[in-house]
Amino acid sequence: MNWMPWAIAFAVACATAGMPARAAEPGWAYYGGDAGGQRFSAAKQVTPANVRNLAVAWTYSTGDLTSKGDAMKRASFEDTPILAEGRLYVCSPFNEVSALDPGSGKQLWRFDPALNTKIHYPNDFVCRGVAFWRAPNAKGACASRIYLNTADRRLIALDAATGKPCSTFGRGGTVTIGEGAKLDGLRFGRNHTTSPPVVTHGLVIAGSAIDDNQKVDELRGTVYAYDAVTGSLRWSFDPLKDQKPPFRSGAANVWAPMSVDEKAGLVFLPVSSASPDFFGGLRKGEGKYANAIVALHVVDGTVAWSFQTTHHDLWDYDIPAQPTLGTVTYKGKTAPAVLQPTKQGLLFTIQRDNGQPLIPVAERKVPQHGAPGETPSPTQPFPIAPPPLSNTTIKADGAFGLTFWDRGKCRNIIAHARHDGLYTPPSLQGTILYPFTGGGTNWGGLAFDAAHDTVYVNVSNVMHLVTLIPRKQFAGVREKFFEKEVSPNEGAPFGMMREAVLSPLGLPCNPPPWGLLYAIGMHSGKVKWRVPLGTTEDLMPLSEYFMGKSGTPNLGGPMVTAGGLVFIGAAMDNYLRGFDAKTGAELWRGRLPAGGQATPMTYVWKGRQYVVIAAGGHSKLGTERGDQIVAFALSR
Repeated sequence: MNWMPWAIAFAVACATAGMPARAAEPGWAYYGGDAGGQRFSAAKQVTPANVRNLAVAWTYSTGDLTSKGDAMKRASFEDTPILAEGRLYVCSPFNEVSALDPGSGKQLWRFDPALNTKIHYPNDFVCRGVAFWRAPNAKGACASRIYLNTADRRLIALDAATGKPCSTFGRGGTVTIGEGAKLDGLRFGRNHTTSPPVVTHGLVIAGSAIDDNQKVDELRGTVYAYDAVTGSLRWSFDPLKDQKPPFRSGAANVWAPMSVDEKAGLVFLPVSSASPDFFGGLRKGEGKYANAIVALHVVDGTVAWSFQTTHHDLWDYDIPAQPTLGTVTYKGKTAPAVLQPTKQGLLFTIQRDNGQPLIPVAERKVPQHGAPGETPSPTQPFPIAPPPLSNTTIKADGAFGLTFWDRGKCRNIIAHARHDGLYTPPSLQGTILYPFTGGGTNWGGLAFDAAHDTVYVNVSNVMHLVTLIPRKQFAGVREKFFEKEVSPNEGAPFGMMREAVLSPLGLPCNPPPWGLLYAIGMHSGKVKWRVPLGTTEDLMPLSEYFMGKSGTPNLGGPMVTAGGLVFIGAAMDNYLRGFDAKTGAELWRGRLPAGGQATPMTYVWKGRQYVVIAAGGHSKLGTERGDQIVAFALSR
């Protein structure tokens, strides 16, 4: 999630000779605002003094509510639109791309890749965005292109002006990502794409999302680079390519967004965990490029450096967020850096040129004694600053509940599970993972204000209970707990069951706040402020009056503006919020027609600043479903 030199997609030049050029208006040409994913905007029309005057300027409906039927139950509208060459590009959960007028939301064109909505994908139907590229010195059709990853593993090039497929790219505008991989039947749906590709140095680079906990010998998480004009394969990178037998595994894929350093010619991969997630007895060792930031040379896909954030992952603590590129000053040392938030609620700050920590990282001893056949890593890496942003330990007496009854139920769950703190190995007894595999930070990532050397990042504080199931007992357990997540881990001695640790009332068994928004000063690595994020009002009406500032689990990330505001949806209520970037005070809430589990963006168009978010809800969180893009602007 990178946001530093976020590209200005268009410039209005003065045609009169001798007149100074008119300054370009701030745009948002990349998923993360800029190629490095900083999610920062120079727009400053909206400020803490006037943000209360933001109102809906226009809305756009993808039409999914009326056209997709039951498939909407499996859809999550996670899109962050981009603005390029005077058009706003939107991707629906079903990979339908629309070009909109930035000032009115009027549809200019629409492309439907005609997904088969009967296929079930592990992450359901998701499209986080698309990528824009203009070919140097090109003219005519497809001089500017939109690149789209689809759930069924197509990479499609569209003419940015018309939405028509670029016939010279692949076969009629389409390349199959990883063509030749053996995918058939249900397995086809277990390898797909959710995040946009990146385009740099004439290449389109795409990752993949692979279903968790299905088998040991899973498909490999190979990253592919294609010629941006022709679609021909230029190189590929398999993060597990250097692992030698008897190492058995797969996945280690790149499902989260990537980042690019154009000048250095590097692409940064947030690599996920090797398969299966919760038992590593057949993949002994640290896994090297799994659970790592891997910097590749764009020209040939060779490794420049890597930094692993979790050794020998047993917790599904893969890297879930776009690496953010920015120049950071820590205790007087200034360096180009990679800022990487993790599911554990940790924030790593790595030097961009060599992969060494800018903020020191300590290897600390962690709990041992895994399941039979397991050898956990004796240590794990912890940055010395900032401190962990999510809670990591709980005791039975710390269980939460609204009444003595539900608190007692939570207390019993915690008391009967294994939990020795962060990185407690999964067990047959059942192990509490705190934070759960959906957070601290997930795919929403962070926002970085380079001028103030400040990171803004949201986290979720919830627990998972993961139980390993001996192979002989697996069929019976799956039949008994059919409604829960029970996965086979084929080829391993254990299957697994993963469930959120909730009370009978459906509330987390750990104390609130369950969602938080942080500001971190990178000069010191200290927390400047933290505030609860979200309310339970759209989950249980009137509950906010007795729940207080509970926050909620959240999906989606923040953006920050030069106007001094942090905007974020993400929480399990139907609001987009504006916070004072200096103090963390919540200054504004914009009501949304559905859940805003997406990351907002902003731009200035013809002198007016717009703040835009996808409001369509989320299948995993169960928030209210919808199909609208909502744009806010100051009232006229």
